[in-house]
Amino acid sequence: MLSDAPPSSPTPDTAWTALGNAARDAAKARLAALFAAEPDRLDRLTLEAAGLHLDLSKQGWDSATFGAALDLARATGVEAARARLFGGEAVNLTEGRAVLHPALRASDGAACAALGEPVSAEVEATRRAMAAYADAVRSGRETGATGRPFRAVVHIGIGGSDLGPRLVWDALRPLDPQIDVRFVANIDPREMAEALTGLEPETTLAIVVSKTFTTQETLANADLARAWLAAGLPEAGRERHIVGVTAAPGRAGAWGCGRTFGFRDWVGGRYSLWSAVSLGCILGLGPEVFERFLRGAEALDRHFLEAPLARNAPVLLALAQIVNVDALEWPARTVAPYAHGLRRLPAFLQQLEMESNGKRVTRDGRPVGRQTCPVVFGEPGTNGQHAFFQQIHQGPMVVPAEFIVVRRTHETPTEAPLWANALAQAQALMIGKSEAEAHAELLAGGASAAEADRLAAHKTFPGDRPSTTILLPALTPEALGALLALYEHKTFVEGVIWDINSFDQWGVELGKVLAKAILKDVDAGAPSGTLDPSTADLLTRLL
Repeated sequence: MLSDAPPSSPTPDTAWTALGNAARDAAKARLAALFAAEPDRLDRLTLEAAGLHLDLSKQGWDSATFGAALDLARATGVEAARARLFGGEAVNLTEGRAVLHPALRASDGAACAALGEPVSAEVEATRRAMAAYADAVRSGRETGATGRPFRAVVHIGIGGSDLGPRLVWDALRPLDPQIDVRFVANIDPREMAEALTGLEPETTLAIVVSKTFTTQETLANADLARAWLAAGLPEAGRERHIVGVTAAPGRAGAWGCGRTFGFRDWVGGRYSLWSAVSLGCILGLGPEVFERFLRGAEALDRHFLEAPLARNAPVLLALAQIVNVDALEWPARTVAPYAHGLRRLPAFLQQLEMESNGKRVTRDGRPVGRQTCPVVFGEPGTNGQHAFFQQIHQGPMVVPAEFIVVRRTHETPTEAPLWANALAQAQALMIGKSEAEAHAELLAGGASAAEADRLAAHKTFPGDRPSTTILLPALTPEALGALLALYEHKTFVEGVIWDINSFDQWGVELGKVLAKAILKDVDAGAPSGTLDPSTADLLTRLL
């Protein structure tokens, strides 16, 4: 007797198995042939989200694989985890913290709470304080020690305190800004020297960004900036030239910051660009531009919360990567932004994704049973075409690609050659060129039969290399905010499916501890007996 009960939901293990089987079956077909085999393919695998257009139809999944991927998302509890994230629960289990960066871009009047503590009023107060300060600096009401207005900002941070704001400034900065913003992250003093070149202490504001105000690299660079300011300014009023952005205002004040703006421990470093961490961008762009950036991200938050899984942009981006990494075992992904303003996007995504999801144990401490985050790399198009694209077209390792295409990147209507290249690269990766086609082209071009035989293999492209394309109508603050929030939520969904904690970064810590020990040896003038032979020898050569 047949039962009317609905089929039981798959367990995570059975969902993983089904996805692997479906993906391997789909890989037997030519990717381009799937468009004829699935008439609804383009409609099903393209969508709009907060002003962005996503095309995942050139990914290698067929309808069966797509369905299996959605089953995996359901079986691993993506929807429930999403509710916990936005509900301010302790989704960062190893540190017992909420992860509530969406609260930083929620409109006034929101009622966000972290571990039950209301936070929206504090967020709004900080936003108002930053806007007021930015207006005062930009209007000249807030001046430096000698009464001259500020004309430059030196933003000092590293990691999440640098990559996000630097990307935002590159993407949105005016060609001739009223206030120039320069960034220093590397502990190599050359970067600070470059940032300070051409600036005057009297018109320069240093912003020191460190969550704990103990970050070694940031404080070393901050000391250099403080000394440079002290050499060119009177003592009275000098503190107005140094602003701290931190979750430890007491330490920042004791160090010498004349003013501080705060953020809380529920803001992870690589998710902090929506907070006071981007104060330099607010000063350089104006608070109204930054507000538009926040609203674009908030629109993507709403999409992520409300769209069904099958039409949810972060979910589909995540599932496409999981198919490629886990089911098909392709260990890398390239990101090619075809916009000069997004040239720092690959570096931003390296930290966002590889620091978040480069984990070896599950949430309960067991070794993971599969790959987690792939290697992420990239360069702006069309530059990358003249560098590593050779490998992704003809190399033996398949590297899925992501193309970010901006219809209008500048005031002049010259973008067609830019985005035509992006479309052509994605098409070439998919369709390839057979050896027979290459042979025929050589003969048609006048090559002899022997020459065509010799060269055809070299001019063959295997094709069937998957890609995703994301279209932005223009590089507006709203579009940039939506794009970065899209990747944040994609990273979160992947962590849920892989059953890992995307919000700690213990792998960063061991090297920091060992570096402090080596610096003690530097001060002592010789390696200690605790160093391994290789490290001791290298240190001896450097001393």
